[in-house]
Amino acid sequence: MLKSLTTLALASVIGAALGASALAQEMTMKFQSSDPAGNPNFVLQQGWAKSIMEKTGGKLAIELLPVESIVAHNETQDAIAGGILDGHITDTSYFSGKDPAFGLIANPVGAWSSPQEMFDFMANGGGKELMNELVEPYGLHFIGATTPGLEAFVSKVPLDGVADLKGLKLRAPEGLVQQVFAAAGAAPVNLPGSEVFTSLDKGVIDAADYTVYSSNKSQGMHDVAMHPVYPGFHSMPLVEISMNKAKWDALDDDVKTALEESVVEFAQSQVAALAALDLAAVAEDKAGGKITVHDWSAEERAKFRTIATGEWAKVAERSDNAKKVYEVLTTYLKENGLMK
Repeated sequence: MLKSLTTLALASVIGAALGASALAQEMTMKFQSSDPAGNPNFVLQQGWAKSIMEKTGGKLAIELLPVESIVAHNETQDAIAGGILDGHITDTSYFSGKDPAFGLIANPVGAWSSPQEMFDFMANGGGKELMNELVEPYGLHFIGATTPGLEAFVSKVPLDGVADLKGLKLRAPEGLVQQVFAAAGAAPVNLPGSEVFTSLDKGVIDAADYTVYSSNKSQGMHDVAMHPVYPGFHSMPLVEISMNKAKWDALDDDVKTALEESVVEFAQSQVAALAALDLAAVAEDKAGGKITVHDWSAEERAKFRTIATGEWAKVAERSDNAKKVYEVLTTYLKENGLMK
C-alpha cells in the first residue's frame, strides 16, 4: 500500500511539474487592431490571431482587441513600448506625426498597382529592414506587413482622370494623402471615417478616400455616391503587425519564425478574400444599372503618380529617415520598371 501511495504521489508531482512547465512555455499576448469589431478586416485579423496557438506549437496565444479597446488608434505604439499592449495590427501612417518617414512608407500614394508589388518591396526591396529601423527606436519590432488592398474611390460625380479632381471636395486623411490630392487640384478635408457617409449624403463633400470597394458598398457609400473608381488609383495602406521588441527578443527562434511565416500567409489570404468580395460587389453594381464604375486609363494613372512622386520628394526633406525611405522606395520602383 505504501509503495502504491508513493507511486501515486510521485506521479502527481511529475504531472504537476509537467503541467507547470507547459504553462510556463505558453504565453498570451494582447494585440490591438486599428479596425472596429465586425469590420471585414478585423474578422480576418481574428482568424490570424486564432491560428497562432497552433502555428507556435502551443507556445503563444494572441488575444486581438478592436480599435480603441485600450488606447486610441494613434497611441498603440506608445502603449506597446510601455507594456500596456504587447502588439498591434495598424496602419503605419498613424505615427507620421512622430516621423514623416512613417507616412511615406505606409502609403506612398500612387506607388502601388497591386498588393503583390508592395509585398515584394517589403520582402526583397529593403522595406522590412526600413520598417525595423523606424520602429525599433520606439521599442517595437516589425514582424510583417499586410494590406486590405488597393482602395477604391468613392464619388458622387464622374471621375475619369486627374482633370476631374480639380476643385473636388473630398475627404482624405491628413498627411501625404491630403497633400497629394491638393497638389492634383482637389480640395481635401479631414473627416473621421464615421462622418463620411453623412457628409456625402448632405453634400458637405463630393468624394472620399475611404477603403476597398466591397467595404465601401457594405457601408452604403454607393447609395449616395454612385460613381466609384475601381480599381483604385491612389491609396493602398501598409498595415503593420508589430510587437514589443524586448518581448520579441525573448521569444524562441521557432516562435519568431512561426510568427513571420503566419503574417506572410495571412497577408495573402486577406488580400485574396477582400479581392473576391470586391469583384462580386463590382459585378452586382454593374448589373444593377444604378452605379457607374469608372476605371482610369494607364495614362491618367501615370499622371497621378507623377504628381504623387513630386510630393514624396517634399516629404523626404522633412527627416533623415524620410529621405532614406524615399531613396530605397524610388530605387526599388525604378529597378522594377514601376517608375521612370
